[in-house]
Amino acid sequence: MHDVLLLTVDSLRADHVGAYGYDRDTTPNIDHLAERGAVFNNTFANATFTRASFPAILTSSYPLMYGGYERVSPDRTIISEVLDQAGYATAGFHSNLFMSKEFGYGRGFDAFYDSRPDPSYGARLKQFVKDRLDPDGWLYQRLASGVNRAERNVGVNFGSFYTEAEELTDLAVDWIHETEASGPRFIWAHYMDPHHPYVPPDQFQRQFRDELISRRESLQLRRKMMEEPEAISPNERQKLIDLYDAEIRYTDEQIGRLVGTATDAWGERPTVIVTADHGEEFGEHGQYSHNRTFFDEVLKVPLVVDGWGGDSEYDDLVASMDIPATIAAAATDEIPDNYFGHDLRTLLSDGEWDRSHVISEVDSDDTLGEFSVRTDSWKYIQKPDVESIYDLETDLSETENLIDKESGRVQEFQTVVESHEEDIRRTESDLDSVEMDDATEQRLRNLGYRE
Repeated sequence: MHDVLLLTVDSLRADHVGAYGYDRDTTPNIDHLAERGAVFNNTFANATFTRASFPAILTSSYPLMYGGYERVSPDRTIISEVLDQAGYATAGFHSNLFMSKEFGYGRGFDAFYDSRPDPSYGARLKQFVKDRLDPDGWLYQRLASGVNRAERNVGVNFGSFYTEAEELTDLAVDWIHETEASGPRFIWAHYMDPHHPYVPPDQFQRQFRDELISRRESLQLRRKMMEEPEAISPNERQKLIDLYDAEIRYTDEQIGRLVGTATDAWGERPTVIVTADHGEEFGEHGQYSHNRTFFDEVLKVPLVVDGWGGDSEYDDLVASMDIPATIAAAATDEIPDNYFGHDLRTLLSDGEWDRSHVISEVDSDDTLGEFSVRTDSWKYIQKPDVESIYDLETDLSETENLIDKESGRVQEFQTVVESHEEDIRRTESDLDSVEMDDATEQRLRNLGYRE
């Protein structure tokens, strides 16, 4: 059994990675892994945003199964639980509060850092005010309005967004050096830095820009892209991309440090898996960030693996949920019954692969869910108010909706969705909602998750 590093990068779209043809030097360390490992060119997330994506990445099940993604149902099996039972020492490091212990993600981990406490002065000050003022009162509303206005107009922000890549890597490196494991080791590290707001260290900005963009301007741009995406100018769009690429380059350096430390400390190369929970929009369809659009700029993610065999590129359709299924199969020679992914090693070893489509989904107020089905040639999107279908062989940018011209094909995709909805209903579970304190709510708002 091999040591395993599962490294997930928030908001990393595939076409900003060197191994996928990007012309900027954003990912030299990931590219190095790609040169000696396997690159999966057509990997798609099973959801469009983090909270919905991680049930697939860590439990090989669809987001809307087992009661949905409010938290991780006991009926799901996190890959850390599989590896813990197989004798692995396990550790998880991230700072997205939707994946904290209270949402069930700590199961199976010997060590688990989720940045739950928020010691920042600004966050504590806001909590102090909230504890002492009526949230519906005049004074509280004036103070809250002032904070929002300060961020919008001046670029000031109070409180933290996430744990930065260097600090997160430090925590993982400390665990590597301090843990005496008799068996193999597993680390999951999720890097948040390419998630907006894009505020990379200056030295990484300089790799893509002559003139630095201040934190204040970055926060102003973030506000504008979220609230007035149609008003983003071409120059502002380029600034956002420059900042985003700098965040990727910064994260890539920390990935290289973590992989190098683990290799040196453990005496052999671990299996390294690098992927993303979803991509990022830069106005391709009128929006920024990562919305419920189901277009490829949101769903297409990188997947680079060094350690499962194969030293080439693979164009077959792959889903995020295939990752934990493969880790489980490699570690235990079997895939749990409640996993819905496939073992990628069959593709690497003999070229056999039976995935014909990838389903992505999010919840809906009006129906069971919103869905997309992607094949090699087609993309079908079903929402309560609209259906879309795109011919990807002639319209890779997904701009011409052929819903009125492809009625037969649409019916075929509708049947796929209906069958999938039955699978969701068969796994239905009752889940209690998770109550969050005000500090947690504020940090999630800082990241754009809650209104």
